[in-house]
Amino acid sequence: MRVFVWALVAMAFPSSLRAASLNDICTPAYAKAALPADGFFPGLTIDPESVQTTIALNATYSSEWYPTSTIDYCNITFAYSHDGIANDVVHVAYWVPAPDKFQNRYLSTGGGGLAINSGPGYVPSGVRVGAVSGLTDGGFGSFNTQWDAVFLLANNTINWQANYMFGYQAHHELAVLGKEFTKKLYGMSADTRLYSYYQGCSEGGREGWSQVQRFNDQFDGVVAGAPAFRYGQQQVNHLTSNVIQQTLNYYPPSCELDKIANMTIAACDVLDGKADGVVSRSDLCKLQFNVSSTIGTPYSCAASSGNGFGSKPTPAQNGTVTAEGAAVAQTILDGLHDSKGRFVYMSYQPGTTFVDGATEYDSTTGTWGVSVSGLGGEWVTRYLELQDTSTLSVAALSNYTYDTLKDLMVFGMNKYADSLQTTYPDLEGFRSSGGKVLHIHGEQDNSIPTGSSVHYYESVRSVMYGDLGYNESVSALDEFYRLFLVPGGAHCGANSYQANSSWPQNSLQTVIDWVESSKAPETLDGSGEIDTICRWPLRPLWTDGGATFSCVYDQESIDTWKYDFNAYNLPLY
Repeated sequence: MRVFVWALVAMAFPSSLRAASLNDICTPAYAKAALPADGFFPGLTIDPESVQTTIALNATYSSEWYPTSTIDYCNITFAYSHDGIANDVVHVAYWVPAPDKFQNRYLSTGGGGLAINSGPGYVPSGVRVGAVSGLTDGGFGSFNTQWDAVFLLANNTINWQANYMFGYQAHHELAVLGKEFTKKLYGMSADTRLYSYYQGCSEGGREGWSQVQRFNDQFDGVVAGAPAFRYGQQQVNHLTSNVIQQTLNYYPPSCELDKIANMTIAACDVLDGKADGVVSRSDLCKLQFNVSSTIGTPYSCAASSGNGFGSKPTPAQNGTVTAEGAAVAQTILDGLHDSKGRFVYMSYQPGTTFVDGATEYDSTTGTWGVSVSGLGGEWVTRYLELQDTSTLSVAALSNYTYDTLKDLMVFGMNKYADSLQTTYPDLEGFRSSGGKVLHIHGEQDNSIPTGSSVHYYESVRSVMYGDLGYNESVSALDEFYRLFLVPGGAHCGANSYQANSSWPQNSLQTVIDWVESSKAPETLDGSGEIDTICRWPLRPLWTDGGATFSCVYDQESIDTWKYDFNAYNLPLY
């Protein structure tokens, strides 16, 4: 899951009457006057003396989530505490636009990986559309402190306050305080509507859904990208590739796995009807491409220093794809099954790179071996075994089987069911409050399986509208919840392995138009070569040699996205 690390200079803000300029409102005194009143949020106490303000002019930001923008804003921070909790301090920051740019909007932004905020990753997208944009440190000590640093009070003792803050509580408080602060800051009248939004991806996507599932009318519109649903399964799943290699007793050189991925992309590119370097139909790839066809193909890679995140230094490599390497790749793509052959959890789509399957080269022996996934390893050691370490040893992993992984998934699912799992499928309260969700996932996501989002969508559809036919239930869900799979998209962005892939940069504006102008998105606009992104369950298809594009219904392809988790006795939403 994507992690943003940032340094925030402390800042702040005031309100009551609408001011003339950004300079007028960007002072501690003005911000203090805009703080929510004592007792506004029962159980919270705001510290007025913590207010700080900093103004930024002509600041330019760029992201795959919004077009490059130059903005003026005031960054206001303040702190609050939870009554009855010793040494408890939570910091929130709100980037606020000038009064003449304010459009009666508020935006909360989410984090990534083990970070509860993404720094400036998403906040500018709110300012550019006239929204006050907020982020929180979760009470972890600073905006740079991640959850793992505070999760344990000591070995074997969970800091449950930090766990629930990360799970959903901090973002609820950020939004409730932020909306009231915004109203007072700009002197909004009681009968003037403040539209509220959320944007985040990966862990930030999960955080958005944690609010939708719990607080029905908190947000009018939500953009949730690649959510880390099913936390118990998702985090352990990062170890699946390691255990497959261990079980099959073959550790493919990094170049061999890259060759298999690139050959899959090349073979499946044209299945959507157009040769453009992008796998738009990974479902057709599942149906038509056989990994064994890569066996015997030569590969060659230059030496690499690695990037420190799933990629380690490697020597120059030359060889051919082996039957053992193809078997490892295919078993990874098939997903996790237990010793009885029952389906435990899904994998990534064909055409995805094998990041979790990265192996490590031993220069002393000249051999390749297991490289334990950092995300999966830390989840087991810190969050399941409750030890203050982020490393699962190779020796410990050597005892793992497919059944071990299943047991760990079930253990984590149950242990954190009320805080992290985030799979509640009955969204009737959110729907009836008028909320809208724009759910986005890259089709070649190599961190959170794309099928994870499809499965949650289908869970919501079957739970809420199971008495309707398929097309009727999709139509009913379309009224407030739409899912878009981005062709070739990687984790929360475009894909370096598929150079013509794109990402929907205007997703926040899209959900704003849906909420405020009833313009429901039939498709999304991509930022690159793929400029039309279809709404699930419709799938992209080019005809006439790539001249004509349409979003089509293809039952056989849709069926490849359906999962029967028969390793569980209860439904896995």
